[in-house]
Amino acid sequence: RRWAQVYDLTFGKIVEAGVKQAVESLNEFQGSLLEVGVGTGLALPHYGPQLSVTGIDLSPDMLERARKRVHKSRHENVDALLEMDATAMQFADNSFDIATAMYVMTVVPDPAAVMHELARVTKPGGHIIIVNHFSVEKGLRGMVEKKVARHASKIGWRPEFPVETLLVSKQLQLVSSREVRPFGLFTMLEFVKRG
Repeated sequence: RRWAQVYDLTFGKIVEAGVKQAVESLNEFQGSLLEVGVGTGLALPHYGPQLSVTGIDLSPDMLERARKRVHKSRHENVDALLEMDATAMQFADNSFDIATAMYVMTVVPDPAAVMHELARVTKPGGHIIIVNHFSVEKGLRGMVEKKVARHASKIGWRPEFPVETLLVSKQLQLVSSREVRPFGLFTMLEFVKRG
């Protein structure tokens, strides 16, 4: 709720290039797609027509903005935008061909639970793409992340967030990892659900 009014003009501008880069990868697939933490719907206008998109978010304020974005863009491949907790999704097992969570994992209280839920609701052979900031141990960046981490509750996300935090599901195989724009501060991980 705190961020909904200003998200697009602040953090939205920082992640816009990365969202488009991730969606380019997601558009290589077809079928049903779940976007966890859809927020204000920044990615929604960029999904190709071969994808049937369901978005979930815990914030009704963010979802209201996403619904307005879909209405304005007149995209017809957004099936649903639902208020839902990503750690306890109300979908059946193996519901989606593809799933994604962009810039979400450092915000949710239990990222491991979200990964297990993503594995559960994705079909065997399906792809999961995560875009997130992952911390480093050494150097100036590592030092800054450690100092800022003390203020995580105030800023609303965790600067100290090692990639291993998400490598928790035996059902998921990590198949690629690459930097996303801008500045390489964020990383895109692609997983495949084992059959």
